[in-house]
Order: sequence, then C-alpha cells, then structure tokens
Amino acid sequence: MIPTGRFYGVFALGIIGAGLLAQWWPQGQTLIALGVYDGLWLMVMILDSLQARQRRVSLKRQPLEKLSIGRDNPITLTVTAGKHPATVQLRDHAPPLPVSTQTFTLTLAPQEQQDLIYTIHPQQRGMIAWGPIQARQRGPWGLGVWDWREPAAQTVAVYPDLVGLRSLSIRLALQNTGTIRQARALGQGTEFRELREYNSGDDLRLIDWKATARRSHPLIRVLEPEREQTLIILLDQGRLMTAQVQGLQRFDWGLNATLALAMAGLNRGDRVGVGVFDTHLNTWLPPERGPQRLGQILEALTPLQPTFTEPDYFGTINQIIRQQTRRALVVLLTDLVDAIASAELLTALTRLAPRYLPFCVTLRDPQVDHCAHQPLTADPAKAYTQAVALDLLQQRAATFATLKRQGVLVLDAPANQISDQLVTAYLQLKARNRL
Repeated sequence: MIPTGRFYGVFALGIIGAGLLAQWWPQGQTLIALGVYDGLWLMVMILDSLQARQRRVSLKRQPLEKLSIGRDNPITLTVTAGKHPATVQLRDHAPPLPVSTQTFTLTLAPQEQQDLIYTIHPQQRGMIAWGPIQARQRGPWGLGVWDWREPAAQTVAVYPDLVGLRSLSIRLALQNTGTIRQARALGQGTEFRELREYNSGDDLRLIDWKATARRSHPLIRVLEPEREQTLIILLDQGRLMTAQVQGLQRFDWGLNATLALAMAGLNRGDRVGVGVFDTHLNTWLPPERGPQRLGQILEALTPLQPTFTEPDYFGTINQIIRQQTRRALVVLLTDLVDAIASAELLTALTRLAPRYLPFCVTLRDPQVDHCAHQPLTADPAKAYTQAVALDLLQQRAATFATLKRQGVLVLDAPANQISDQLVTAYLQLKARNRL
C-alpha cells in the first residue's frame, strides 16, 4: 500500500495545526494530539488501501501471436472493473525494445471494460519475453493506493515481416480475381485463361474467330503467363549483410524480400526453391510448389542470422547448377561495393547465362543516396562524405552495366523498398514470358 498526495496533504495539515495549538496548549499535550491525529489518518489510509485491494480490477494481456520485425506490433491489455468504480495506473513489463507507451492511467465505471493498446517495434528476430503487469489502484477515499503485480509472463517469437506478407497476399488475391485492374496488357503469356468480349483498342490478333462465329459478336482470347516454372532464390548470409540499414540488418531486409518473392512465385503456380549461403550453401530447400511451401520456407529461414565471413558466390552457383538442371529464374539477393571487390560475384552470375535467367538484386543503403544528393557545402568533412557517396554510386552503376552486358538482370533498390520492387519485377517477367 502506498500513500497518495491527498494523504500527505492531510498529514501536513495536522502538523500545521499542531504548530498553531502549541501556542495555547502545553507541548506534551500538543505532541499527544498530533500523534493521535497522525495515527488516525494512517489507519484511515490503510483501510482505504485495503478497500482498493478488495475492489481490484481484473487485468489480462491478450494472447500474443507471432510478431513482425521492423513493424509496430499492437499489444492489447484488457482491464475490467468490478461492482465499484476504479482509478488505476498500469505499466506493462515489456521487453527492452522501442514501445509507444507502457504506462496508462484510467478511470472505470462499475462493470466497465477497456482495451488499452500500445505498440512494440522489434529490431531483431528471435524470442522476446514479457513480464507481469504492474498495477496501482486508488482507494475510494483517495488516501491510499494498492500496488500489485498481475502474473502475465509470456515469451513470443519475432518473425520476418509477416504484416508485409499479409498485405502482399491480399494484393495477389485481388489481382487473381480481377478485382483490381492489372497493369499487364492482354495477350502477354502463353497459357489460355478465358474468353471475353472485344473492347475498342484490343489487339485484333487476339480475336478468337471460331468463338466469334458461334456467338455472333467478337470475342478475344485472354492469355496468362505459364505456370509451374522454376524460381530459385539465393540469399547472401555473408559479411555485407550484417550492416545496419534503416534500423534493421541488411540480411533482415533480404529475408523479407525472399519471403515476399517466394509468396508471389507460389501464388503464380511456380516451383520455388530457396538457398542461404556464406562460405557454403548452409540452407537449401529444393524447388517445390503447393500451399504449404511458404510455411516451410518461413520456418526454415526465421532462425538464420548473418555471419562475418566472405560469401562464396562461385561455389554456391556451381552447386545450384549441379542440382538444378532445368531452366530457372535464379534470383541472388546480396550487396556489392565495386567491380574489383565483386569480381567473383560477376563471374558466378555470368556462368548462369544463357541456360538460366540470372537476376542480381542488391540492397542499397538509402543513407548513401541521401549523402550523395546533398547540396554542395563548404564544410570539408561533409564534402568528403558526399564525394565518397557519389563514387560508390558510380562504381555500383558501372558494375551493373557490366552485368547487363553479360545477360544478367539487375535490380538495385533501397533496402527498405526492395520487397515491393522485387515482386513487381518478377510479375513483369512472368507477364512478358521471360522465364
């Protein structure tokens, strides 16, 4: 039990009153009166706190599901009052991570229930633990507070960006059902999808003349990209992927992009295989398709962390070539510095063309772009930083030009935007029948 400010105020009034009485009463009688007064109010405060204990609200943290890295995940506390009104202060013992708020103060009417929501922003994958809920409830007279802890210990796993995957699944489902207008032109693809009425501006070459003769009005063929092709995603787990970019490791951005691309591939009916490598191909999931495949990939990749070793691009590509004999789109997510430091990467990717369709995806640090495009300044330190950033971007551009000349597809995008841009690029490749 804890005294409130009101109790201390009444206590102070007693001391002031005793000082005034001391001018007329003997000192001994004044002290006795002060002691009786303070003891009385102390007993009242204890009684008030005990009443708060008897009228304690019920507290519960809603069950926590899988959390997403790099996202504001909502956490809900439910508070329910009993037969009496209640004034409560709560603090949830959350993990030491960025949270929107952990302390709440609220007043409840009898039988009232409130949901208190705050967000937590995990920056690493793994297991994180919550402790109890700390609560302080004021007594009905406002003199004492009952303090207690509601047991609510819980351990929860932080996964890759599941929120982004849910958004992507909705987007792909809408595209499949035709709820939103797709950007692709009709006729791109090789497999027949449906017949529909001819509209002004449609390609005349797509008219199905037999169906048109039967229906007595023009019908055109709608084609879609071929299904059951092979998509292989290789995720670099080496030294460059340990760098922090926009609050997350570059490896985490790459892992999010890997899962998003795998979802898009499975949604389009392709076989999806995933490999994670540094000096060796440490994790390999052979190409498969089916509704359960994404869950298998998610569970296999979630525990992985980047290492401080140099990746073996050449050895990894050779192993993929030995295991995958049929044509496939091979997407390699990594980062590079310049043509000299990335010579092995260039050699490895050019080995894939033309039998496979190699696709090099690099996760750029947006801070480099920011430094490179700052206004000119007379500050030597800032000018030097800008010159280095411009040189890095120029060398990256030269490396990408070399890759393109060798038949390698290239996507260089900020790490925090890579998932959306990669999925869009894949869907465009499918629409154009590049696989």
